[in-house]
Amino acid sequence: MTAVPETAGTAGTPATSAAAATTASGASAQRKNLLDPGFELTLRPMRYPHFYDRYRDAIKNTWTVEEVDLHSDVADLAKLTPGEQHMISRLVAFFATGDSIVANNLVLTLYKHINSPEARLYLSRQLFEEAVHVQFYLTLLDTYLPDMDERIEAFAAVENIPSIREKAQFCFRWMDSVEEMDRLESKADRRRFLLNLICFAACIEGLFFYGAFAYVYWFRSRGLLHGLATGTNWVFRDETMHMSFAFDVVDTVRQEEPDLFDEELEKQVTAMLEEAVEAELQFARDLCGDGLPGMNTESMRAYLEAVADQRLARLGFPVRYGSTNPFSFMELQNVQELTNFFERRASAYQVAVEGSVSFDDDF
Repeated sequence: MTAVPETAGTAGTPATSAAAATTASGASAQRKNLLDPGFELTLRPMRYPHFYDRYRDAIKNTWTVEEVDLHSDVADLAKLTPGEQHMISRLVAFFATGDSIVANNLVLTLYKHINSPEARLYLSRQLFEEAVHVQFYLTLLDTYLPDMDERIEAFAAVENIPSIREKAQFCFRWMDSVEEMDRLESKADRRRFLLNLICFAACIEGLFFYGAFAYVYWFRSRGLLHGLATGTNWVFRDETMHMSFAFDVVDTVRQEEPDLFDEELEKQVTAMLEEAVEAELQFARDLCGDGLPGMNTESMRAYLEAVADQRLARLGFPVRYGSTNPFSFMELQNVQELTNFFERRASAYQVAVEGSVSFDDDF
């Protein structure tokens, strides 16, 4: 099992050697590292062409909310049991604010400290994608929750729904730890930044959202909520690229400043993922209650632990849990499947590609 999307190389091996780019420019003596303070503006000579390649790939991945047809979902919602309706209402409440938190961290932290114009091109594109996700979830709320009071409650989920509030507070702690820093002057500063980056890639986009995706695909495996699943397919593809970019940044920093990647960082990252798993399990208890056919808290625990192990392995750290994926409907969403996702899907939705699009056969 795994639910880890990958498009980059293994840990510690960026797609294109930053050192090689430096040598080609003939400026190795004056070259800055990726996290050195400053605001580089010049794309030539290009120091990190692999980030530029990711930006170009992301442009091909454009989709709009208007392409997602939610009409059939309305009829499906009426068929759901009270427990299933509760699950859906909690899911859309989490979605309503989750990507906004990611976007805020991207602007307030990542863009400020990743000193590469090529990387900032990608981050600008990611910010656009986060905005599309927010619009998609807004549309879900308007479609799924016709009662205005329910919508208002969903938008305030980080304040009035304990299981969502705990996840939001987890995010805010890692944002607050670096938001006030203007420059990464010391090793301690850079470690704090790395922890923020890893938290948002591995824990928030890579665990919280992957837990939510599992619920969506559980409904789809039962022939329900195909509109939601279609939009989630495209969000899933975006999140795959966001995580891969973040891990590529980690790989590059590891190559440039290997002394940051010590036993202390390993312990901090492992503890962070343990906390994220527990926060997501509280959300699972809220969604699943006493359990639904094919979906319960214990099966979600095994799934989340397996995902957490894959995040640790991608970062080059020992796995923590040794669990396996219990969800047959998620089996195709493993590392090998997603490693080749874009190369394999030449007919997948891209800009200027005409015709109908469906990922159902391959998911």
